[in-house]
Amino acid sequence: MSASPSVAAVSRIAYLASDILVNALSASGPSPFQASLHPFTASSDTKAAVTHLPFGADAGAALLRHRSARLLSYTAVAHPQLLNSLLLHLPELSSTPTVFHVAVSNDLSDALVLTSSLPFVLYSRTAQQAHDHALLASRLAFTEFIAVLHIFELGDHAESVHEVDGDRIQPFLFAPKLSPRGSVQKPTSDPSSALQTYQSAAIATVSLVRRPLRPFTQHGASEPHTVIFTLGRATFKYDIDGVSFVDVALVKPLPSSTVLNTLSPSVTRVIVLEQIHRWTMKWTPLYLEVVSAIQQGELPSRPVVQSGVLGDASTVTESDVAALVQEAASDSAPARLSLGASPSTQATASAPHVPKHEVAYTKILHNLFPDRLDILNSPEQVASQGQAATTPEFALGVARGEIEAREELIAAVQELLRDPTVSIDIHSILSRWLGARDDGAKSKRIGEELVAALEGEKLTSPAAQKILILRRLLPALSRWIIGSDAWSYDLGASGLHHAVASKLNINILILDTTPYSTRNTVDPHRRKQDVGLYAMNHGDVYVASTAVYSSYSQVLQALMEADRYPGPSVVLAYLPYVSESTPALEILKETKLAVDSGYWPLYRWNPAKEREGKEPFSLDSDAVKNELQTFLDRQNHLSQLVRSKPELAAELVGSLGENLKQARKQRAAQAYDDLLTAIDAPPLTVLYASDGGKAEKVAKRLATRGKLRGLSTSVATMDSVTIEDLAKEEMVVFVTSVAGQGEFPQNGRTFIKTVNGLAARGERPLTSVKYSVFGMGDSHYWPRPEDAHYYNKSGKDLDARLEQLGATRFVPLGLGDDQDADGPETGYKAWEPLVWKALGVDAVEVKEAEPEPITNEHIKVASQYLRGTIVEGLADTSTGALAPSDTQLTKFHGIYQQDDRDIRDERQAQGVEPAYSFMIRVRMPGGVCLPQQWLIMDQIADEHGNGTFKITTRQTFQFHGVIKRHLKSAIQDINRALLDTLAACGDVNRNVIVSTVPSLSKLHAQAYEFAKRVSEHLLPRTTAYHEIWLDKKLVAGDALKDVEPLYGQFYLPRKFKVAVAIPPNNDVDVFANDVGFIAIVDEKGELAGFNVAAGGGMGVTHGNKKTYPRIGSMLGFCTVEQGVEVAEKIMIVQRDNGNRADRKNARLKYTIDRMGLDVFKAAVEKLLGYQLAPARPFSFEKNIDDFGWITGQDGRHHFTCFIENGRVQDEPERDFKTGLREIAKVHKGTFRMTANQHLIISDVPTEELPTIKRLLAQYKLDNLAHSGLRLSSSACVAFPTCGLAMAESERYLPLLVDKVEKICEENGLRNDSIVMRMTGCPNGCARPYIAEVAFVGKAPGTYSMLLGGGYHGQRLNKIYRETVTEPEILAILSPMIKRYALERHQGEHFGDFVIRAGYIAPTTEGKAWYDRMGGEGQYRDIAVTA
Repeated sequence: MSASPSVAAVSRIAYLASDILVNALSASGPSPFQASLHPFTASSDTKAAVTHLPFGADAGAALLRHRSARLLSYTAVAHPQLLNSLLLHLPELSSTPTVFHVAVSNDLSDALVLTSSLPFVLYSRTAQQAHDHALLASRLAFTEFIAVLHIFELGDHAESVHEVDGDRIQPFLFAPKLSPRGSVQKPTSDPSSALQTYQSAAIATVSLVRRPLRPFTQHGASEPHTVIFTLGRATFKYDIDGVSFVDVALVKPLPSSTVLNTLSPSVTRVIVLEQIHRWTMKWTPLYLEVVSAIQQGELPSRPVVQSGVLGDASTVTESDVAALVQEAASDSAPARLSLGASPSTQATASAPHVPKHEVAYTKILHNLFPDRLDILNSPEQVASQGQAATTPEFALGVARGEIEAREELIAAVQELLRDPTVSIDIHSILSRWLGARDDGAKSKRIGEELVAALEGEKLTSPAAQKILILRRLLPALSRWIIGSDAWSYDLGASGLHHAVASKLNINILILDTTPYSTRNTVDPHRRKQDVGLYAMNHGDVYVASTAVYSSYSQVLQALMEADRYPGPSVVLAYLPYVSESTPALEILKETKLAVDSGYWPLYRWNPAKEREGKEPFSLDSDAVKNELQTFLDRQNHLSQLVRSKPELAAELVGSLGENLKQARKQRAAQAYDDLLTAIDAPPLTVLYASDGGKAEKVAKRLATRGKLRGLSTSVATMDSVTIEDLAKEEMVVFVTSVAGQGEFPQNGRTFIKTVNGLAARGERPLTSVKYSVFGMGDSHYWPRPEDAHYYNKSGKDLDARLEQLGATRFVPLGLGDDQDADGPETGYKAWEPLVWKALGVDAVEVKEAEPEPITNEHIKVASQYLRGTIVEGLADTSTGALAPSDTQLTKFHGIYQQDDRDIRDERQAQGVEPAYSFMIRVRMPGGVCLPQQWLIMDQIADEHGNGTFKITTRQTFQFHGVIKRHLKSAIQDINRALLDTLAACGDVNRNVIVSTVPSLSKLHAQAYEFAKRVSEHLLPRTTAYHEIWLDKKLVAGDALKDVEPLYGQFYLPRKFKVAVAIPPNNDVDVFANDVGFIAIVDEKGELAGFNVAAGGGMGVTHGNKKTYPRIGSMLGFCTVEQGVEVAEKIMIVQRDNGNRADRKNARLKYTIDRMGLDVFKAAVEKLLGYQLAPARPFSFEKNIDDFGWITGQDGRHHFTCFIENGRVQDEPERDFKTGLREIAKVHKGTFRMTANQHLIISDVPTEELPTIKRLLAQYKLDNLAHSGLRLSSSACVAFPTCGLAMAESERYLPLLVDKVEKICEENGLRNDSIVMRMTGCPNGCARPYIAEVAFVGKAPGTYSMLLGGGYHGQRLNKIYRETVTEPEILAILSPMIKRYALERHQGEHFGDFVIRAGYIAPTTEGKAWYDRMGGEGQYRDIAVTA
């Protein structure tokens, strides 16, 4: 439910004025207050503590716990259950500073029940009045320390509100009281005194809002005979002779003098209209007040007072009011008049709103039990059964009735079986149904047979008639009651206890929607009961805890087990969302946080297994299971060691003395050295925060240089030091880089949060500390003027905060800028000497050489041909990670160390290490695998990974979420499939990719064989891979040494990629690779050889113009036989000439630009011993895949499936992983991965076609009804596993495509291909720099936007906007796509159009990539121009 202006205004005032705000959630659908409060609670500028109470929770008790607050606010949409529960607490709450903001919709019945217990009641008809009355109510409650009820209309979205500035609200509350002129304060209990109190607050409010606030508003005739009081959403501006209107705003107090002042002597009749349609008592509240006032007054003649109900005022006309007055004056006037249509006559009860996110679980239920699902409390029953139809009590009664009726049905079947007159056929059907009555599918099928047979033979016996009457119960129904986590607050009152204890065969699905990140904002005293634990304690109840966004397969398993269990089942389902607008990506993140942290464990408890002698409890949370295993391993390690190998334990203890002596000697020597160094030298502590390692290197270099100058230095991350420890230091230097939009790097965030908190409280714990800060950033990373403050923001903020905490700056803030000539070194060189001067060591002569920093080159040469200490690291169970140097070496083995970045902050707050896991990439030249290999890959994903796997842009498999303990077994399983991971990553030749082109079967087979030869020839020769992962030791031991004939000990300067393209399809983006072979066909259609291109590459560093993408340059032509040798010689020239000093400039593309193409080519030809022939003609038509069925030259068939972004997984209604597994079980051909991350089911013989087509249709793998844009899109993995990601990619691109394809459809371009790619960082894994439209992550939610790439992959794009967010992306693309649809030439692609239309300049070569970036002419980015 979106918030109306009145709700938004009241929510804002309540939040800004209160210390504590308690919001009651709605019974059905999202709460409008919750949506309005979300922007405030999400803001770092927190005013009030907000608690969201689930519907049914005791709000009164929650408010009383905070009675000491200066101002309490309660917000709710009127509902009898909510407001009636407050009545018990109102006597206590009436003397607390509490404002009850209750929203109503054209009916005050529920809200007015509170009036008798509260001293002040205000009513607002309009959104503006609601805003002003919210201020007035807050002022009243705050200054008088009393409770105020503010009833206001929800209103509609067309209303407007003039809001006061938020900064003025607190001063308004604290302002001195203003008394009405000539008044004297009396006790508030006196009605006249209470009115003066109201007037005092009203005067203060009027002075703030500059609008009148009156208890009554009177208009109409000046000398009326009839006065109409209205309390409801109606303002009658009619000029009816003799009729005056009084619109009531102050419902209580209502002194008689105030009422009498509205009645002139001419009045003979008073009509009181109140908008209350469900009032059960005889007299209405305002009517009683008016009658009482008139009776107490001294009027010459008392008017007649009549009560009336105000209906829908929007339809009331002037003649309707005149008719009401006439009817009131007649002798036949009813006891209660009415004006306007009553809602009860306009609409029947409507079904409760089911939030769209919750439909996911009901869809699963419908898919699992399509013909026998029975949702006992379905909202669809409300129309016929009333609102009670959705309650668990009603559903339980229905279930009990159905189960008893089915018992009658079973008894009737048994009775009919005993009837000797029944035919043999019917007897057989009855027997079969009785045996299968609990089987869902069989009972339905046999039941249909039984009904047909009984109707056919027209049996008249009572038993047969009973069966026909109860025919709907013949199928074994799957009965479900679906509820929310509100049922967890009072297990007895919610009916949940009765369902659990009923022993009936029913299933209960409870949805918990509390997001993990906001779990602490709910009332901590009103604790939800652990329904799962409660149900398990019964012993005979099936219980499962599930989360569809964490493990879809576990949800399916739990629901099916619950259905099979012969008794009550409780399935708890986690679905964290704030409102219906919450994106699925946010739900996924919240679910991961909850599941991986253990807040929401996944488990199943099945008592049926216990009866079978099996373990009834299954823990399905991998993260919790792994941490538990690690803990048990650590606890049991020593005891197991002593028990299993006592001789080893004795040896350990025996050698302890010698080891201890040696350690003491080393420590003594170190202490002596430290003593000599520290004499008369001031201590220096260096603290750093760094994500990429650059700031860490600077900090460690500074500490080393300090030691060389005689200082006692220490270096550590900021997060490793507490404020208490920092306060004990004398001289501290801070070095920090920047992450995202001016944020702190990961290992400094806890520290800066602490510092900010202390500064906000005005504390000064660092008065004895002297400090200096050096910040590192990029002044051009955020080029727009409004974003300039992000430059070095973390360093600047830290510098200011430390000063606020009392620390003294001993050297001014130093700033390093990536845009300077030497990058950050320019600023650093000016700042460092100031540090030494301030410490008094600037004159110290440093004779000792500064140790050379350790680089990847050192790690490689010292690794013993890629061994390092990987074996020892795998054996270390104290951590889930490997040593930093080993993580560089495991890349050569096809393994990247990662951690789950979604829960990184959470785990840091818990004081545990990141959730480390590993990515494994398979080496599979050409992307071709057999069905048997596919099945093993599928199994590896389930047994060792996160249950999914990814098809990469290099045509291979990639597994995520493999923990260290599973690494070795996973790689051994890959080896069992006759595949490996060696050289899938690292500074070597990586997986060789090949165009798929299914129609050219013969040519593909030749190119594929060539790719395999290149891959095998350029493979590293080290035996380390087989020793470490496959336990294959060398027979000769150390007598044989490893040697790398092609790579040497240093291997290559950087990664090396080879691609083979088969025109006319450039799906491999051949020019984006270090070496590209373009197949050339002779006159006979045979493969003659290859054109050779070299120097392509995608990687870039944001803000570093020394880095750029480049497409390959043509070197010439070679024959098929020469191809392998050509690849080798190009690689050797790169090995010997690549830049090993700077990895950012180490790729082949920079080597060629530095050497010059002609010089590079000559060096290659010199090694070859011959010159390459001139390149031959060829042409490309596209770089996307051909989807659907294609028949090859050999008569075999090929189907290209659309696998969005290459992620093979099971999702609701898209069980792709299961489907492909089933296909692999029967397929007799091959699978081919494409470089665009899709999959070809290849080499299907004609006789196999029906089977494959049936499976494709069954699992919806044949659905190609996607837009051309979506079919042409591609994204890298990015969050949460990639350590380099700066923004979302794989999880976000589909959502962006949803919105951009709507623009395409509006302009008739649904089926037109536009190549769009996205990466989470500038490294370019998804080859974004040759896409027609691309987005490269810079920070969460922020990307660089690039335009103008060639549709054939033949031209680089260029930066159009350096920083864009989603609204800006859509605002840019909408008119651009519209213009493209209207103005494009025949066959013109989008990338070509944006250049011709003048949006962007073409990129002629990699070195010119930055030239004329930012758009052309009128489309040029102002920030770039500046």
